[in-house]
Order: sequence, then structure tokens, then C-alpha cells
Amino acid sequence: MLDTIRPSTGLKIVSLAQIAAGGRWRTEAMRSYAQPVLYWFTRGQGRMTAQGVTRGYGPHNVIVLPPNTMHGFEVWGAVLGHAVFLPKGAADEMPDTPLHLRIRDAAAQVELTRQIENIRAELDRAERRSDVALGHHAGLLVVWLARLAGEDWTVEAEIGGRNCESLAGAYTALLEEHFRGGYTVSNYARALGVTPAHLTRCCRKASGRSASDLLLDRLHYEARRLLTDTRMPIKQVAETLGFRSAAYFSRAFRARTGHTPRDFRRRE
Repeated sequence: MLDTIRPSTGLKIVSLAQIAAGGRWRTEAMRSYAQPVLYWFTRGQGRMTAQGVTRGYGPHNVIVLPPNTMHGFEVWGAVLGHAVFLPKGAADEMPDTPLHLRIRDAAAQVELTRQIENIRAELDRAERRSDVALGHHAGLLVVWLARLAGEDWTVEAEIGGRNCESLAGAYTALLEEHFRGGYTVSNYARALGVTPAHLTRCCRKASGRSASDLLLDRLHYEARRLLTDTRMPIKQVAETLGFRSAAYFSRAFRARTGHTPRDFRRRE
């Protein structure tokens, strides 16, 4: 299993099997990363929701996500592949909306795997001037993907569109920025100039999930991450995520996960 990182570059490679081994919430719940991420699925299938839109994926699919893109993916059976977390600076040369490529050419499949393996090998090597080499490897990977994607690489996000996918995308982008603020779906709908009912209908059409479910999923992923990966007191976790009290947070967390925050932290 791969789990290699070079802090100075931000480059990180994690096997999808390792991510999935952390529990279904580690893959399915909505989250985002501050850097671009590339998912390379070499085996298995499932569905990914990114920017409020759900699409199926299968073997030899690559999904490229800009920084701060709210997303999660379902895993149906055994799924193999890698998540490649690219340097933040790479975002300047990458699409500003999620990109899903189905790579059918066998030579291209091998080449993408080789590019990722080259990065992993340099990360493991950790020799003098490895940072320079890793920067070049990341650049080559981005250029290779851009050539493969062609015109799709430079398609810009729709601004102010009113179809359901664009509204769901605008909602999840706003949600990602403000989900810690204790806001309701009605608050987000008002900010977007639509009714809560219309926002929910569009979210269901685009992703099969309601607006409130996307909001709760993002909140409780962050809660589980803080409970698992930090020693932050439960009261502080509640305050950080905009809950009005630790008791209310505990009730909401139990309703969502089946465990109290304290029990969840113990189990993990």
C-alpha cells in the first residue's frame, strides 16, 4: 500500500485500498482538500459525487478535482488504484471544474500508471534535490493529462447558470466555504436566489441526494475527521462546526452515525 508524502512539495500518493480500509465514511462522506487531487481507478466500480453531481466510475477512469472541491465516492466491492494529491501550484495549469476521463487505450493506461509510479519512486528515494525532481514529475503528469483530455481540459465553469447541475455545483461550492458557520439549507438557498424546495429538487436531480443530506454529510465527515485525527475536545469540535452546544452536537452525531462522539473516538 502506498502512503508517501513530501511535505515541502505537498505531493502525496495514497492507495485507494488504504483509504477504503479506514471505513466507509473515509470514502463516501463529503470532504475536500486544499490541493488538486487525481483519482486513478484501475479496478472496480462505484459512484463519485463531486460539486453536487453524481457520476459512475469504473476501471481505468481518472477523475481530476480542483482544490476545495466537495466530493465523496462509493465503492462497490474491491476497488484498486491511487489518489494523487498534487502541489497547490499545479492548480494554475489544471481545469477549474471536475474532469472525468475514461481511458480506453491500453498504452495510455500503462503510461498513467507509470507516471504515478515515477512520482512514488522519487518520494521513496528522498535524495538530494528530490523536491526539484518531484516538481518536474508533477508537471509532466499535468501536461500528459492535458494532452489526453484535449479541449475538455480548458472548459470553464458555467457562471450564473440555472440548470440543476450548475445550481448544485454553486451550492456545494458555497457549502464548502461556509459549512462551519451553522447555516441551514434555507440560508444557502437565499444566498443563491432560489427557494429551499427548488434547491433540494436540483440536488436530488444532480446527485440523488437532498441539499440537507449533502450539508449533514459534509459536517459529519469533518466531525469524524476531527474526532479521529486530532485530540480536540468534543466541546471544541462542536464549536468549530457551528453547533450551538456540545449536547446538541452529540445528539446530531449519534443520529447520523449511530455512536456518540466519545464512543466513536474510542472505537477509531
